Amino acid sequence: MRPRPPLALEIGAARVVAALSRRVGAGGGTTIPGKLLAQLDPGAVDRLADRLPAGTAIVSATNGKTTTAAMVAEILRPRFRLAHNAAGANLVSGVASALLAADHAELGLFEVDEGALPELLRRLRPRAICLGNLFRDQLDRYGELELVAERWRTSVDDLPDDAQLVFNADDPQLAAVGKARPGSVAFGLDDPRVARPALQHAADSTYCLTCGAPYEYAAAYVGHLGDFRCPNGHHERPPLEIAAREIELQGLERASFLLDTPEGSNRVELALPGLYNVYNAVAAAALARALGASVEEIAAGLHRFSAAFGRFERIDVGDKRLLLLLVKNPAGANEAIRTLVDGGSPRLLVVALNDEIADGRDVSWIWDVDFEPLLTRLEQLVASGGRAAELALRFRYGGLDAAAIEVEPSLERALDRGLELTPPGAELVVLPTYTAMLGLQRLIAERGLALPYWERSG
Repeated sequence: MRPRPPLALEIGAARVVAALSRRVGAGGGTTIPGKLLAQLDPGAVDRLADRLPAGTAIVSATNGKTTTAAMVAEILRPRFRLAHNAAGANLVSGVASALLAADHAELGLFEVDEGALPELLRRLRPRAICLGNLFRDQLDRYGELELVAERWRTSVDDLPDDAQLVFNADDPQLAAVGKARPGSVAFGLDDPRVARPALQHAADSTYCLTCGAPYEYAAAYVGHLGDFRCPNGHHERPPLEIAAREIELQGLERASFLLDTPEGSNRVELALPGLYNVYNAVAAAALARALGASVEEIAAGLHRFSAAFGRFERIDVGDKRLLLLLVKNPAGANEAIRTLVDGGSPRLLVVALNDEIADGRDVSWIWDVDFEPLLTRLEQLVASGGRAAELALRFRYGGLDAAAIEVEPSLERALDRGLELTPPGAELVVLPTYTAMLGLQRLIAERGLALPYWERSG
């Protein structure tokens, strides 16, 4: 067997590649050095993680993991020097690259793709894990929710006893994972005033995991997340140890809530809108608490936090402004639409639908998105991306007049057309899928409107 190179030599080679990839604009080098390191030494990620004196922590979820992890980073930055995959590269190569890039880091904080979670739990052996939610997403990659949940459950069972799990108790699948692990900490929302009047038709995990009976909901918040119970008594939301109560949603600008923990309560003010960002914040609070942060530190960090790239991010373009809001599955898209409608639906909208591997090849999910509430005020739609025609058809079936729909597959031309139609002083709302969002970020950086995301997400 050929001898393995010293770890220092591997790190040096990978860092040279990272610098070169940044110089040529190859996505900021967020995955290339990690891929090289994996080729040189498949066990290097494990050894790099072992060198962190404060260990590692993981956030995984279908929706919100980038924002949640970024919130945790903001809370913990005064306490720790972090190795953090802030640009959202959440496979093994992205985590490896983040470990390589962080000199003198003390704590590793990583958002992790749902499919990569079992491997990275095994390799990183984290001291704390946050499981945020499971929604139907990219079925061609992940399979049905039950399969993902079973893989997560098995992986969590194999963790050391001293690893702290915090989980979203409002998600039936995750409540079952948490129940099976002693000492787990349940978090969730507890304010029926902001609940939906009924489950949406696209809700996912709505049947008892034991008997198959439909759950009854005292409150349904986001998709299938809420205060659920089996009518036959087999399964119900566990008691919340960490909860968001007295929630106030303030249009497209802000949200606030009372954070209740065993150590006390504190009012949290978020410079982000939407109920799903309240979920992200309470998840971040639960994980930060598991890593030693006080309630006061958590509230202060969340108050400082601003949007992760593409997640309700606002960018000035001359005398106009862009509002970028990622949509990638029915649950996330429906919450984005709910927030837009609550804040005053836009009259002009650019929506970009791609079907690259990172988006999922199957775009039939757009037929489960409730676009219709937007149509009461929408006067013009610019449909873009590789599947712009299908997107335009979905809006046409939803009731938008054909004359109000422009199909422009080119993302750059669609952005320019949207800005052309936006009056001075107004805001253009853009809803991109994942790879379209990355494409928009590149365009915005090339035009000097904002730094590349890998330079402003440290």
